[in-house]
Amino acid sequence: MPEQPTATEPKFRIRAAHTPTTITVYQAYRPGIGVPAARAGRFPSSWKRERMTWIKPSFLWMMYRCGWGTKEGQETVLAVDITRTGFEWAIENACLSHHVPELHGTPADFKRALREAPARVQWDPERDLRLNPLPHRSLQLGLAGEAAARYADEWIVDIRDVTPLAREIHGAVRAGRPTEAATLLPEERPYPVGEGALAHLGA
Repeated sequence: MPEQPTATEPKFRIRAAHTPTTITVYQAYRPGIGVPAARAGRFPSSWKRERMTWIKPSFLWMMYRCGWGTKEGQETVLAVDITRTGFEWAIENACLSHHVPELHGTPADFKRALREAPARVQWDPERDLRLNPLPHRSLQLGLAGEAAARYADEWIVDIRDVTPLAREIHGAVRAGRPTEAATLLPEERPYPVGEGALAHLGA
């Protein structure tokens, strides 16, 4: 994986591992949630569906967020395969997490839209193998209310514990073997969306 994007990499783009029917997103949890989730292919009853849950299509952004699975409460890294239909419903019904007057109108209009939306989007700098920020952005998708329930009950196809992979890649990076580390990364490609499908999200 190159340290810098190519000249043609747009600032806003969804990049992910995906198949014709699924997209892979990442989350990190304490072992008490992550381990049984991966074992059963669904979240255990201790998973709080009333809280907003953030899913991330970028493996390296997840590594940045969880410190390669070393941060407290984020020791178990999960790859969650969900339906593209569900993911696209969340994108369509999401609100950008910060106020943009051209998109939202007044601050009051924005607060109302944010409160009513079942999903929200942040665009954060993508990361390289050393977790340094890159010029282009990575999608973070927050799910609440109806979206969180649909995620847990309808969209999930498979949950895998990829903590060993995270540790292996981190070890190669720390040992000064970036080429080896890059070959181990999940293959993330541009995710196809219709023209204008991300306009309401500032992209």
